[in-house]
Amino acid sequence: MIDLRRLLVLRVLAERGTVTAAAADLHVTPSAVSQQLRSLADELGVELLARSGRTVELTPAARSLLTHADDLGARWERARAEIASHGSALVGRLRLCGVSSAAAALLVPAAARLRDDHPRLDLHIRELESDDCFRQLLAHRADIALVLPAHSPPVDDPRFEQTVVFDDAQDLLVPEEHPLTRRDAVELADAATETWIVKPEHNDSYEVLVAACAAAGFTPRITHHLKEWFAVSAAVAHGFGVCLLPRMVPVPDHHRVVRIPLHGATRPTRVIIAATRRGGREHPLVAAGLDAVTAVAEELTGRPR
Repeated sequence: MIDLRRLLVLRVLAERGTVTAAAADLHVTPSAVSQQLRSLADELGVELLARSGRTVELTPAARSLLTHADDLGARWERARAEIASHGSALVGRLRLCGVSSAAAALLVPAAARLRDDHPRLDLHIRELESDDCFRQLLAHRADIALVLPAHSPPVDDPRFEQTVVFDDAQDLLVPEEHPLTRRDAVELADAATETWIVKPEHNDSYEVLVAACAAAGFTPRITHHLKEWFAVSAAVAHGFGVCLLPRMVPVPDHHRVVRIPLHGATRPTRVIIAATRRGGREHPLVAAGLDAVTAVAEELTGRPR
């Protein structure tokens, strides 16, 4: 009998590329990862890894096994969901992760609802970038992730299920006395000559900004690399540049800035996606978490999705 935990190690290794990175995601030692893969290879009677210099590569047999591993993973998730549905109360641990703005606006309020309605739930919230969220899902260290599509796998990826839960308009944030605050209607192209504030590295918001500006016909001149929204807003307030600010993100009252809704054909909007492991959405804990997130999103937009 093949141990499903060893298949999970293979799936994470295929995603991360190295034994060390896979071990970090799985919270085990690299030697434990290697031992699990050797045991799996012995069970199957084939070589799963080929050494290439100081790194390893998956053999054709390993890549063939991965297609079955993804299917078995989804089947196991559905089996767990069906078994758990026979319980009478929501008990257990539910792990939520997401990008910072979605964590603040959606995950935390949703978790508060779940805590009030199901006091026996053990809830855990974690702020991560989108690509990290998917790795945590795959490694079974998260159950629901709220992510942006820029770093999401294809929608037909056999490992995950993805559903849009929120459409988030992007506003232009400028200093209080900025000339654009005196216009009746502002388009993104009107800010083409501005200095922009965004951190390019390991930041989902960077891709959102670049894509929106490209659609508006220009490349943003980025000079200040800040990521946390409070710091970005402070920099805008002091005249260091402008930024795109998700509408779900509040502006501190003492920051002298103005949020300008954008008009025109290229009004930037991002979507928030709820992702789970494929086959796991019907698990009572996951379903309750998704329902809570959806309810909060509907309240934010004022309309059901």
